[in-house]
Amino acid sequence: MAEETSATSHMSDIITATPDDVTHTTGEPVTSSWSRDTAVYFGCAVIVIGIVGTSANGFILYALVASKQHKKHLLIFNQNVLDFASCIYLVITYALKISNMNLTGLVGYYLCMLFHSEALLWSAVEGSVSNLIIISIERYLKVVYPIWSKNKLRNWIIYSSIALCWLFSFVYNMLTAFTTSAVVDGVCHGYIIWEDHVGKVVHGTLYFLWFYVLVLLICVMCYWRILVAILRQARVMTGHNTGMTAQSTAAQAQAHHIQSNVIKTMILVCVFYAMAWLPMNIYYLMANLGGHLTFLDSGYYVVMFVAFLYVCMNPFIYATKFEPVKKHLRRMLLCQKDDQTSHTHTLQTTATHTATRRTFQEHKF
Repeated sequence: MAEETSATSHMSDIITATPDDVTHTTGEPVTSSWSRDTAVYFGCAVIVIGIVGTSANGFILYALVASKQHKKHLLIFNQNVLDFASCIYLVITYALKISNMNLTGLVGYYLCMLFHSEALLWSAVEGSVSNLIIISIERYLKVVYPIWSKNKLRNWIIYSSIALCWLFSFVYNMLTAFTTSAVVDGVCHGYIIWEDHVGKVVHGTLYFLWFYVLVLLICVMCYWRILVAILRQARVMTGHNTGMTAQSTAAQAQAHHIQSNVIKTMILVCVFYAMAWLPMNIYYLMANLGGHLTFLDSGYYVVMFVAFLYVCMNPFIYATKFEPVKKHLRRMLLCQKDDQTSHTHTLQTTATHTATRRTFQEHKF
């Protein structure tokens, strides 16, 4: 009973926090120089890209399910689900923010903790980042250690990794939001109420190292080793298939295709992620290290807009690079015309194989 009373008292203290309490805790005034109009324009722009991202991710998820690839590529499917959830939370969060509603009572408190502080939004975004690490490791194991991964990499490991992505990011953001956010005069102040400056600095540094530096290092190392392994396998196949028939050419073409896809994936995952998330992570680190930056400045909105663009651009990458999704989306867009194209392609392929067999028979005799 005493614990319940203490928890209620703590919640009441947070809900009834004063501007002086926030200023004393953060060293920043509640009011700032940023323009309300700028915040509204930014919110509207974010809502637009959130709607576009939601629609695009929805099409990708439908294509994965319709082509029955969601069971074969569980981690890629989970990546798109997390991106889909991120875009939905993005729209809801910034729709609430630009509405400028007065947050009062328990309803206002939980709206602040879950949405206005962007806790749910960042739980999905950071879950997507964690899932990106797991995808890189899984691809690394399957290419570099194919026998080991075939024998040891079971489905329960994949499912556990998926659950870990959701659970870790959700628990982390809920704990952080509920301990460092407050409602002051009907306005939500998220992730800025720290008991001491040391904790704020440590958190900002660890966040930067985990969600940017470590992610980038793992992606670069995994895809680099994948590239090296594929190049080595291509040289071995070329040496063994010297003097053989069309099978050798097909094998070399397939190896070249895989190599090209890995290079493109590495460039898209590493370079695009590094460029999109670097400004936001540096800004967040500097703000937590004690600089004069706040989460209400126009600079913060710029770096956040770039980061949100990355989340919403992911489905377009899958639509153009992931062959099963690209094929199904093409069928959706072309309808019956795609069937005719596929039939024509099948006839052309059959004719090519027939001509090839005749050529080999002529050389044989």
